Amino acid sequence: MKSNIWSVYMLECADGTIYTGISNDVDKRISDHNKSKGAKYTRSRLPVFCLATWKCGTRSKASKEEHRVKKLTKLQKIRLIEDKNGR
Repeated sequence: MKSNIWSVYMLECADGTIYTGISNDVDKRISDHNKSKGAKYTRSRLPVFCLATWKCGTRSKASKEEHRVKKLTKLQKIRLIEDKNGR
């Protein structure tokens, strides 16, 4: 459901890579990715599966968090996912 609250989400692509994005309707956005209507990066790496999401509030805050996460190594992303999922 679309809201005013923006979230960061992380997906695992079929090739094992991790994609990070933002949305104010994460379920719809993931569905769009799996229908090849999402980011160009994920179109050739379907299907994608949600690994983690977290609310950031504003679009600006979500964009800044997305930028920070995209600079992490894969191992650091996996640790972040584990932290977000309470493992």
